[in-house]
Amino acid sequence: MSAAQVWSVDPRTGKRREQVAVEATAEDVDRAVRAAHSARGALADRAVRAAFLRTAAGLLDEARDRLVAAADAETALGPARLTGELARTCYQLRAFADLVDEGSFLDVIIDHPDDTATPPVPDLRRYKVPLGVVAVYAASNFPFAFSVPGGDTASALAAGCPVVVKAHPDHPATSELVAAVLGQAAAQAGVPQAVVGLVHGFEAGVELVKHPLVAAAGFTGSVRGGRALFDAAAARPVPIPFHGELGSLNPVVVTEAAAAERAEQIGTGLAGSMTLGTGQFCVKPGLVLAPAGADGDELVTSLAGAVKGVGEGVLLDHRMRDNFVAGVAERAALPDVEAPVTPGAGDEHTVSPGFLTVPAARLATEGAHDLLLEECFGPVTVVARYDSPDEVSAVLSRLPGNLTATVHLSSDEASGRGRGADILAELTPLAGRVLVNGWPTGVAVAPAQHHGGPYPATTSTSTSVGSTAVERWLRPVTYQSTPEALLPPELRDDNPLGLPRRVDGRMEH
Repeated sequence: MSAAQVWSVDPRTGKRREQVAVEATAEDVDRAVRAAHSARGALADRAVRAAFLRTAAGLLDEARDRLVAAADAETALGPARLTGELARTCYQLRAFADLVDEGSFLDVIIDHPDDTATPPVPDLRRYKVPLGVVAVYAASNFPFAFSVPGGDTASALAAGCPVVVKAHPDHPATSELVAAVLGQAAAQAGVPQAVVGLVHGFEAGVELVKHPLVAAAGFTGSVRGGRALFDAAAARPVPIPFHGELGSLNPVVVTEAAAAERAEQIGTGLAGSMTLGTGQFCVKPGLVLAPAGADGDELVTSLAGAVKGVGEGVLLDHRMRDNFVAGVAERAALPDVEAPVTPGAGDEHTVSPGFLTVPAARLATEGAHDLLLEECFGPVTVVARYDSPDEVSAVLSRLPGNLTATVHLSSDEASGRGRGADILAELTPLAGRVLVNGWPTGVAVAPAQHHGGPYPATTSTSTSVGSTAVERWLRPVTYQSTPEALLPPELRDDNPLGLPRRVDGRMEH
C-alpha cells in the first residue's frame, strides 16, 4: 500500500497547489529520530551550535522572498505579516546564539567542601545537560515563528538537542523549503543535517511522541490534539516532558473608570487586536468584561464601527473556516446573546469578523453559556457587560488558564488609586502574562518574556518565547567529590570556558 500524499493547498480557493511529500511511516519516523540521536554529539560544542544558529538565521534572511511567497500561498497571511514573522524568527535564532555564547543558561553552581556545616558539605558541582532528541509539533498560524525554524526548534538546538519536526499540514511546502535551508546551514556549520529532521502526517506525529529515543516534545495547537499527545507522552514506559500550548481565551477587564475616560480608544484598540491576522493569534482577546451603562455602550459602539471597517478574511484552511462559522452560530443562538456586528461566513472561502455581547451574569454560574468561555479560533470576541465588580470577580473565578490577561485602567487607577491592584491580583493566577492598558497580540522576543500559562493554555509552567525557553530541554546533574581531571570543563575550578557561575554562594562572571 502506497503512502498517503501530502499536498500544499491554497486556502484562498481550497484547491491543491502541488504534491509536496508523502506521509511518513513508522519506519520513516524511526530513521529520522535515530539519525537525530546519532547526530547529537555534533551539538556538544557551544561555539559550533551558536555558529549553526547564526548561519541558519542568515540563510533564512537570504531566502526571504522565496519563503514568504511559499508561506503566503499556503496560509493567506499576507506578505507583510509573513515578512515580519520571518524577521522575528531570524532574530530569535540569533538571540539564542548569543545566549549559547554567554552560557548562564547552564546554571553552573559549585560548592567546595565545608566540614564545619551541619551536616558537612562535600564537593558538589552542578550544571545542566541537554535531554536528547526533541519532537517539535509545528503550529498552523505561524509557519515560521512557531514551526520548523521557530522557538521550539531554536531553543532546543541552543540547549544542544537535535530536533525532529512534525510539519503542519497547512504549510507543508513552506516546511520543506525551510528544512532545506536549515540543512544547508548545518552543512556550512559543520554539523550533520540530521540535527533537524522533518516528517509529515498525523500518524507520524503519534509515532514521534512514542519513540523511545525522543526525550521531550514541544507542541502548539488545539486542546484536543495537544491533550492526546500529552497523554501519550505520559503513558510511555518512560514518560517524557511535553511542553504544549493548547488554547487560551485571553480575558480583558475594562474598568468603569477606564471606559469613562477613553471608551472610544479602547473599542478601537480591541477591534484591531481581535481581528489581527484574521483573529488567528493565540493571544487574541476572546472575552472582554466591559461595564454596562452609557460608557460601556460607547465602547461597544466604537468597537462595532471599527470592526465593520475590517474586510472579510481567509482562515488557514477550510476546516478552520467551517469550525469558525459553526462555532459563532452556536454561540449567537444562546439566550441573551446579541451580535452588534455578526461574525460568520463571507463567501465560500472567507469569514467576516464580528463580536457578540452577553450580560456578564450569564457567565457567572455554570450553564449553557459556558460555551462563551471557550476559545473560538477566528475573528470574534465576546463582550460581557457587567453591573458590578462582584460580577467581574464571579466571571474571572470561572475561567480556565490563559496565556494572557489584560486590564484597562483609568489614569487614576493606574497611579494606585481604585481597584487596579485588586484586579491585577485576580488576573495573576489566570495567566502567564498580565497586561495593563495594552493588547495581548504581539509577543516580544525578550529575556523577560513569558509565553505560557496555567492549563489549558500550556501543559507546563515553562515559556515557549524568550531566552528561558531553553530550560525546557535541559536537566540538572551534580557531580560529587569528583577529581578535577574527570570533571566537565564547565565545572572545573579554573573555569576554562569563562562561564558565569555561582561559587560558594557568590556569583562570578
